[in-house]
Amino acid sequence: MKLHAPARIAAAALIALSMTGCSFAANITTAKQYSASDGVRVELEDATGLNLLIVSTAADEPAALIGSFENVTSEDIEVTVVLGAGEASFEVPADGVTTLGTGTGETEVVGTSPADPGLIGTITVTTPGSGTTEVDVPVLDGTLEEYASTLDAIG
Repeated sequence: MKLHAPARIAAAALIALSMTGCSFAANITTAKQYSASDGVRVELEDATGLNLLIVSTAADEPAALIGSFENVTSEDIEVTVVLGAGEASFEVPADGVTTLGTGTGETEVVGTSPADPGLIGTITVTTPGSGTTEVDVPVLDGTLEEYASTLDAIG
């Protein structure tokens, strides 16, 4: 049976509508913010913590916070982080990023680990716009090669 032009157009329109209906009703995963690595993401009023995690050998042992803070405002902000028995304050430039770690050019946030590796530890982050916020972050050790140098630096 041969379809006439109006029937073919109607069939094509029906197929096109049924194919686009799925993306219209479904959430688009790539539009959602998420933590793409081992650390966690925290959204504050004036800053965003990206890929935050603690590197240590055990609870109450030396530890370092690694990751970064992004300033989403047009003015420099001061961020203070409490990591166990340690505290560090640093500036995040306007519309910029400050990288945390123990390498050259990175800002050090060192203290003691609030938990053993493999568990979740809590840090305290203070910014002018958000006040004080407790953030749960994973604690990792030097099992993964990329974190071994951090342990050596705080050793």
